[in-house]
Amino acid sequence: MKKEIINKNKTTKLLASLTFHLLTSYQEKLTRLSYERGLTEAEFRCLRLFGSDKGLNNTKIAKRMNLSASRLTRIIDGLVEKGYITRESNRKDWRSLRLNLSRKGKLFMQKLDKQYIEIHSKILKEIKISQHKTLILTMGNLNSAAEKRLRKSKLLFY
Repeated sequence: MKKEIINKNKTTKLLASLTFHLLTSYQEKLTRLSYERGLTEAEFRCLRLFGSDKGLNNTKIAKRMNLSASRLTRIIDGLVEKGYITRESNRKDWRSLRLNLSRKGKLFMQKLDKQYIEIHSKILKEIKISQHKTLILTMGNLNSAAEKRLRKSKLLFY
């Protein structure tokens, strides 16, 4: 029993360290990609929420990014000014905006998605093909567990 607790503690510490380093690497990549494209990190993260062609509501974006309406407005203003998104007012509720990727925004997201796939393809080449399925299943399980924990706690950090 005691050995199981020690192994579980080691596994937990190793997982914490690995996810921290993975998140740090992602943050560095986000910072670099944002800078290269003349965007703030917040603008870049906001654009990533759109995927390649979806329109979104400002309330949903604020909730997903955990931002106040006023902070989101500044981000949206910057993206509109730079030509990445368009906004439409809701006639029934003036506070609600429908945000859509502009042509420039759609092209940007398509290019970005292609780059992300290329980056991850290169990463997978560093891992044995026989381990790919296990990696994807394990990452999926980790992601699901983290999202479940996040929903339960309703906190930014889990």
